[in-house]
Amino acid sequence: MPEKREIVDLLLASRSPRRRELLDQVGLTYSVLDPDVDETPESGESPQALVERLARAKARAGRTAAGGLPVLAADTAVVADGVALGKPADAAHALAMLERLSGRSHEVVSGIAVDADGAIASRVVESIVTLRPTTAAERRAYWASGEPDGKAGGYAIQGLGAVFVERLEGSYSNVVGLPLFETLALLRDHGVDPLARYVSC
Repeated sequence: MPEKREIVDLLLASRSPRRRELLDQVGLTYSVLDPDVDETPESGESPQALVERLARAKARAGRTAAGGLPVLAADTAVVADGVALGKPADAAHALAMLERLSGRSHEVVSGIAVDADGAIASRVVESIVTLRPTTAAERRAYWASGEPDGKAGGYAIQGLGAVFVERLEGSYSNVVGLPLFETLALLRDHGVDPLARYVSC
């Protein structure tokens, strides 16, 4: 018998392992493309406008490689006092961000976009995360774990960083990096539904 081939649902225009894990969680299959997009904020651009613009740009960048598949892209920012904190450049930067977030609430905003044959649909999703007060020793220990490196805002809610999270309002998966509810709603509009394969004909 010929080997059964797995159907690929979409092209993921992201190198984030967290986004791949979330798509795996809901059973979607995908190819991965690392889009080359300038992520420099525009003058006066809000974090919400930035993440949506970048998500749309990444989705467009994947269009030619998609082979007719929908292209999914996303961009996420941790925002405090209206400023996107980005990823820590070094230990001092990470510790300063963690101190800034200590004992207070901040926003996590994600832009998601789906490009299907040149028609792009996008959304912005916001969650509010409150971290408990942390000590300088705790922040240094967390940096020593290696987890904050490469993480927006200097922490990961899905990992050891959860020890600091007192409260979450909104989507957990958004804070991880891809709001699943909203993402799946956009994908269903383009015929991609992880439940469809289980529907009897």
